[in-house]
Amino acid sequence: MTEFFNVLPPDEARNLLLNHITHTLLVEKIATTDGLGRVIAAAPLAPSPLPAFRRSTMDGYAVRAADTFGASASLPAFLTVIGEVAMGQPAAVTLQTGQAAIVHTGGMIPDSADAVVPIEQTQGVGEMAQFPHEIELLRPAAVGEYVLQVGEDVAQGVVVLPVGRRLRPQEIGGLLALGITEIEVMARPRVALLATGDEVIPPQQTPSPGQIRDINSYTTAGQTRQAGGEPVLWGIVGDDFEELRRAAAAALAANDMVVMSAGSSVSVRDMTVEVINSLGEPGVLLHGVATRPGKPTIVGVVGGKPVLGLPGNPVSAMVQFVMFGVPAIHHLLGLKTGVGRGRVTARLSQNIASESGREDYIPARLQETSAGIIATPVFGKSNLIYTLVNADGLIKLPLNKAGLEAGELVEVHLFE
Repeated sequence: MTEFFNVLPPDEARNLLLNHITHTLLVEKIATTDGLGRVIAAAPLAPSPLPAFRRSTMDGYAVRAADTFGASASLPAFLTVIGEVAMGQPAAVTLQTGQAAIVHTGGMIPDSADAVVPIEQTQGVGEMAQFPHEIELLRPAAVGEYVLQVGEDVAQGVVVLPVGRRLRPQEIGGLLALGITEIEVMARPRVALLATGDEVIPPQQTPSPGQIRDINSYTTAGQTRQAGGEPVLWGIVGDDFEELRRAAAAALAANDMVVMSAGSSVSVRDMTVEVINSLGEPGVLLHGVATRPGKPTIVGVVGGKPVLGLPGNPVSAMVQFVMFGVPAIHHLLGLKTGVGRGRVTARLSQNIASESGREDYIPARLQETSAGIIATPVFGKSNLIYTLVNADGLIKLPLNKAGLEAGELVEVHLFE
């Protein structure tokens, strides 16, 4: 093939890809308890308010706030305790002027009370074991103090979670608190992973001289799972155009996204561009990204589905999947990603050289110190997987910055 790169900056290249993805995923109904990491497809509505009844946030006494006005340690207010509201039971106590009732954290507040006084702001008077008995209030209570009102957390009928929200443990807890035990989520996008090259063999085999084990399929599979997709190992195909085209076409028909590793370098043996273009329109959108590692990455879309050609070097493949594969999966899911998620700011431990006009990603170890987080570069060639094994994330060198100096604050993209 003719050697060429129509290189674009990373952000432009990513937007080009995402703007061409039109494929849609199915929607699944699952148990809320199985929803960790899934993405909301239909916004659930609150079937009832939360809390559904007024609740105490402290152990203490339910009171009428007007009965406590002016109370102080030097001039306490005296109240008569007429009963106790049992946990898990309706508040059957009715307070009259000058009366109080024992309540516990999370317990129901009597309709006749409008505030709670914490137990540590009171002291008993005389015999406390029986009702009625008296207490002294050492400070006044404001209306609504230490009381959760009906619907204060969630009002009835409102959207609980928006479409595109990925479920964390707290979202699952919030849904179950409302009795929402089933939710509609986006199906996990199936990502076919196809390794190429006559020299590539399965990892369980012993390589002969000149052969290498396929690791890209498995590192990319892990990245796919982390991003919310379902990896589908599509096997290894040698350097045969028709064989690769048939494998890629079958993978595309059966899945939501296709990723081919190796075969992206500009060389006479590179067939990935021709294969992607043979699958349908629009085909290859871009061959070459202004980054290091991974400049010869191939970005394509066929029939609305993303198709990527990653470099064979494992570091390059992982970095480029972060840049294009993960955003493509999130786009398919309709995931609304928070700003800065998966990133930290750290102080650089040593100088890093770079060339202006490309965006570099350097593996780094992170260390927490009394002065903050320190990022130490892990230098190594892009075909050395243990460069990443020994790293916690990737230092991002901006597109138009010629290197970074020790002591500078840098952005680190975390692997977890």
